[in-house]
Amino acid sequence: MVQTIEANGLELAFDERGDAGAPPLLLVAGLGMQLTGWRDGFCDALASRGLRVIRYDNRDSGLSTHLDDAPAPDLSAVRGGDLSSVTYTLRDLAADAAGLLDALGIDQAHVVGMSMGGMIVQQLALDFPQRVASLTSIMSTTGDRAVGAATAEATAALMTPVPLDRAQAIDKLTADSRVIGSPGFAFDEEAVRARHAAAFDRAVYPVGTARQFAAIAVSPDRTPALRGLSVPALVIHGADDPLIAVSGGEATAAAIPGSRFVAYDGMGHDLPEELWEQIADEIAQLALGAVPR
Repeated sequence: MVQTIEANGLELAFDERGDAGAPPLLLVAGLGMQLTGWRDGFCDALASRGLRVIRYDNRDSGLSTHLDDAPAPDLSAVRGGDLSSVTYTLRDLAADAAGLLDALGIDQAHVVGMSMGGMIVQQLALDFPQRVASLTSIMSTTGDRAVGAATAEATAALMTPVPLDRAQAIDKLTADSRVIGSPGFAFDEEAVRARHAAAFDRAVYPVGTARQFAAIAVSPDRTPALRGLSVPALVIHGADDPLIAVSGGEATAAAIPGSRFVAYDGMGHDLPEELWEQIADEIAQLALGAVPR
């Protein structure tokens, strides 16, 4: 059941599953992604391995606080160096995650982030190292613009605004999922459309996604700081990711001392259901083998 809780001055929507006394595992969503983007079956797979699985909506998405009084970012100006329309950065999103742990009374958690969520958990480990028992970064990158470049088709999909009309939005998002998805696995268009319809009906807030995108754009390269981390870490990436190329994951793993890198052939910028068990095994093995710090 989704609940809301005050954290870092915001209302964050979250839910959890698994034994409340099990080691906590915090799932951090990607750009414009709601907590439901961490699909129930995948969360159940993690919980079945002995973890308390917590997922939440980032600020400006889902049922968490929408910053309605904040400006819409001027992304052209941001790319030109004018940051006056930027409301927050990845450091603020990482502070939200730490605030959620505070609100839930959790001193330390295993953290897993997907795409932008991977960037957030990296920043969380840098800014709040004692809160992170282990770190898993999935299909993400370091902030170094020299790695992880998207294909032209994936860039076009990302940069085209989502329509506010429901039917048009579902059409666009389904088409985008085909572009950035996993070429080595079947694309179930009916199921994908249904998920986008449910997400649209739950919450739609395009300007929030734009503000999150600006947060990514203005945040610096984390590579030098990541080299100083001392945390059990796992980096997972699709070998065929068209939105954040596998070089982004390789660079992340190279930067974090002692991290394990796992790449899956045929996986793009999503989590194919056929890989859930393998990925859940990797995350659980890291988390349950990590020594609390």
